[in-house]
Amino acid sequence: MKEISPSLDDTDLRILRVLQKQGRMSNADLSEQVNLSASACHRRVQRLEADGFIRGYVALLDARRMNMPTTVFVEITLSTQADEVLDAFEKAVSRIPDVLECHLMAGSADYILKIIAQDTEDYARIHRQHLARLPGVAQMQSSFALKTVFKTTALPV
Repeated sequence: MKEISPSLDDTDLRILRVLQKQGRMSNADLSEQVNLSASACHRRVQRLEADGFIRGYVALLDARRMNMPTTVFVEITLSTQADEVLDAFEKAVSRIPDVLECHLMAGSADYILKIIAQDTEDYARIHRQHLARLPGVAQMQSSFALKTVFKTTALPV
């Protein structure tokens, strides 16, 4: 079994597992699920938030219902690995609202982006208006996801 963090005990991990799946749960329901008193549970959640284990709470939207069912992964190779080029690229890409994730990579591509779009025409717009204008880009390779087999936001705790 992998060690998560030495500062987290089994009760903390139970709280985190439950909250990852249902973050909007009331403290009373949470305390019941993790077998703690409501006040002890509340104190632990506050500590987990203060210590940065819980970064925030969000609503996960359904991309299909929001008319954005197309996921595109874009591999980007930059012209150079100079710090100023990396910084300029990262600053510019972070301002594109359609980019859900951007990862600096080891391997053949420098970055991989996860982009959400309505369809191929919408992706063409995103490419033309945003991606083609990113600084320092030497090469781009786009791959369209045909189907999302499985997806989670929950970390394995």
